[in-house]
Amino acid sequence: MTFFEPSNWDGKLFSEGWRVSAQSAPVREPATGETIARYGVASAEDVASAAISAQRAQRTWERVPADDRAAIMRRAGDLFAENSPVMQDWLMREAGSGPGKAAFEAGLVASEFYFAAGTAQMPYGQLLQSNRPRLSMARRRPVGTVGVISPFNFPGILTARSVAPALALGNAVILKPDPRTSVAGGLFFAAVLEAAGLPEGLFHVLPGGAEVGSALVEEPSVRVISFTGSTQAGRAVGERAGRLLKRAHLELGGNNALVVLDDVDVEAAASAGAWGSFLHQGQICMTTGRHLVHERIYDEYVERLSTKAKNIPVGNPLDGAPLGPIIDANQLSKIDSIVHDTVKAGATLTAGGSHRDLFYDATVLADVTPDHRAFAEEIFGPVAPVTRFSSIDELIEIATATDYGLSLGILSNDAYRAFELSDRIPSGIIHINDQTVDDEAVAPFGGVGASGTGARFGGHEANIEAFTETQWITVQADIARYPF
Repeated sequence: MTFFEPSNWDGKLFSEGWRVSAQSAPVREPATGETIARYGVASAEDVASAAISAQRAQRTWERVPADDRAAIMRRAGDLFAENSPVMQDWLMREAGSGPGKAAFEAGLVASEFYFAAGTAQMPYGQLLQSNRPRLSMARRRPVGTVGVISPFNFPGILTARSVAPALALGNAVILKPDPRTSVAGGLFFAAVLEAAGLPEGLFHVLPGGAEVGSALVEEPSVRVISFTGSTQAGRAVGERAGRLLKRAHLELGGNNALVVLDDVDVEAAASAGAWGSFLHQGQICMTTGRHLVHERIYDEYVERLSTKAKNIPVGNPLDGAPLGPIIDANQLSKIDSIVHDTVKAGATLTAGGSHRDLFYDATVLADVTPDHRAFAEEIFGPVAPVTRFSSIDELIEIATATDYGLSLGILSNDAYRAFELSDRIPSGIIHINDQTVDDEAVAPFGGVGASGTGARFGGHEANIEAFTETQWITVQADIARYPF
């Protein structure tokens, strides 16, 4: 029997083992439109029962030695690594990932679990100064049950970076993956963690729509919500969590700028820009959504970027095409609307702008200005809007003309000049002499403004802050004497 045998999970969800739900839904392959499997659809009642199970299992799990928790995370990492081809296949078929993107994502998922093993064994407190003769300390304790809501675009990574550290730090997890990627972003994790020896009841995968997400946010025993998705949905999650006095870690949208100064190697800059805008069809929160290019090299940059766009093959990832399908018809319609509205408003279409079924060609829009939709909105598609600037002050004005602040790239022959410039453009992530899309398990990840509530993912410090509570403890030899 091969790992992740469909007969074990087809039409099921995962909550205290694999079980058939009252309803199932198709797993659709966007490249072909075919149904390739079915998953169990959860309900609000499933969330309530999972919460009871998770709360019960977590009480035991938090007392398990850190070394034992770390060992399970390492075994999970090994299983992800050993079965990387299986995950890559699901990422290509279910999420429309190109082969390179799928391989990178599958590898990073394994890294997230290896890194979480280290997080489990990090120092978990500190000794504090006290004006009294006692031991005073602060220590980190698990929050209890963590609710994770993950998106479709990088379903593996964006699930792993919450699930792995939350479990490693002694919590239980209830995961609601995006219905469009319930396998790669959910059920595959259940199979791996079950095989790795994670005790029953600690991890639940409940695919479903808004009803399940709402129930997860509202569930009293779920004390932390880790949400990755659109800014609009994140605002709603944050508002409801705040009303219930629970923490919500929100990693939201972006409209990221790639600044191209006039001293660059234009060919290298265009290559970086193409990768930033077209990787995974632009369906990445860190995608380069605005190319801000100095007027002296503007025309050459647009020409080289357009040439690259025209030469990127578009098709089924299983056939090796680097640019796969858009996730669904609604998203494609939004992309196409933004492109055509921007051209009508005065921009110049220099590449792409057309589609076949869900396959949208790599698109370049020149002469884009801040009042155009392609400049102002997060497109979430393979579109590169290019805007010119003539001075640094104009650049700063253009670059900061957005509510988002996730990722920023600055390309220059003078790296220190670029570094100084970065101080003037608010962003949670900054890459000097690279494009805007990057991620590592060891690095803090998060945005400012409409892009989220800061770095609550990646790195030991951010993960511990996200998934534990601080507890103050004092110890003294004798009972204190009081005047009463």
